[in-house]
Amino acid sequence: MTQFASSNTHSKLVGYLLWIFGFTGAHRFYFGKPITGTIWFFTFGLLGIGWLIDVFLIPAMDRQADMRFHTGPTDYTLAWILLTFLGVFGLHRMYMGKWLTGLIYLFTGGLFLIGVLYDFWTLNDQISLKHARRGLFSQ
Repeated sequence: MTQFASSNTHSKLVGYLLWIFGFTGAHRFYFGKPITGTIWFFTFGLLGIGWLIDVFLIPAMDRQADMRFHTGPTDYTLAWILLTFLGVFGLHRMYMGKWLTGLIYLFTGGLFLIGVLYDFWTLNDQISLKHARRGLFSQ
């Protein structure tokens, strides 16, 4: 019998704080929805309508993220805060133990911002994969 255990990988509070800037898609990227995050970014939250509706959808997005991503020692919220505000300096990568690419980001402005965009799309998966690998090796 398979059991699905939900863990608290993401924070509703941070989701709501990012929602304030939601017309940029920040909260959607945080909860692991990069496609709609990109749409929100280019359409200003579907001209504000999608942004307003999202205030009611954040609890569900939080639950989905908690079920989808693996827990572990790397904190998703801290990594997202580092990426959002200091991504061009690579601090989020250094926090995850990716020192080489973190230093490359530091000296190239987040690899000319393309690397930062890539990380907005994949950060949750990068952390979840790191936690899953750690779990495999600890068994």
